[in-house]
Amino acid sequence: MNDELAGRMKCALLGVLALLLMAAGPSAKDPVKDIGPARLPVSTGVLPYWSSADLTQPHQAITRALVIFHGLFRNAGGYYAQALETLRLGHATTDTTLVVAPQFLAEVDRTAHHLPADTLAWGTNGWSDGEPARAPAPISSFQAIDTLLQTLQDKHLFPALATIVLAGHSAGGQMVQRYAVVGQGGPGVRYVVANPSSYVWLTADRPGPTASCPGFNSWKYGLAGRLIPYITQSPATLEQRFAMRDVTYLLGTDDNDPALPVLDKSCAAEAQGTDHLSRGRAYFAALKAREGAALHQRLIEIQGVAHNEGRMFRSPCGLAALLGTSGCPDAN
Repeated sequence: MNDELAGRMKCALLGVLALLLMAAGPSAKDPVKDIGPARLPVSTGVLPYWSSADLTQPHQAITRALVIFHGLFRNAGGYYAQALETLRLGHATTDTTLVVAPQFLAEVDRTAHHLPADTLAWGTNGWSDGEPARAPAPISSFQAIDTLLQTLQDKHLFPALATIVLAGHSAGGQMVQRYAVVGQGGPGVRYVVANPSSYVWLTADRPGPTASCPGFNSWKYGLAGRLIPYITQSPATLEQRFAMRDVTYLLGTDDNDPALPVLDKSCAAEAQGTDHLSRGRAYFAALKAREGAALHQRLIEIQGVAHNEGRMFRSPCGLAALLGTSGCPDAN
């Protein structure tokens, strides 16, 4: 065997090995590496989180809060670090901008890290849908967001805080979008939804086929049928309030791979479109057509970006959505 052939075979083997490693990759069923150092009391449980300031002490100078939600792998620490870098790129500081990254753990995380019994834990992805926790009590992940917002809206702790941004990418984007529809929210709260795999629709209309998918309009994909216990208002009331909420959708124009491993491939999700990009476009088009001038929301497409939270949020339009910086073209 000559050297050239041996080299080609070596490259081919390395390529196969790389593909195998990518296929194995991280899994949502694996325990997280790090647990947030702080704890937020939520009813009878506690939620771990990272924060740039102590949420139990007053902070007179903070005027804005950026709450960043992790993706499928629950790696809130990584998202927190990226959010701090986003602040730097946007010429903001933690003196006036609070960064919080809540962590919605799974039972496998509690076991692997020997966490106290009061640590909240959900299924590996039910947290993004507002599902009740599996331990220590059936507390919705949306109730945890409510509690965090109540803390941030406490004028004794944050007297100058005027804007709260809830932002998430991928599974975190799903959580923010669904919370924007059904969550308590409150004054000064803005929502940034980046490249979610699916949306909760307000109607039964879908761009794709639904005949063979009986659950296409049930929660978490729609507001028909049985809803999670957290939801107590009618779909009509939720829709009216949602249309008035300040929501920015960020879509990467290269996030159009229908075979992407993290893409929801259920029939209910496929009815919304073939990929992240087409689903987001179809959802926003349906919203605009239904709500018209009542819709206080916008869609921004980030050119040349695929399914990458760092490139999405650190783009000029990402920085504008998160931090109110200039340099982003007009949204749709």
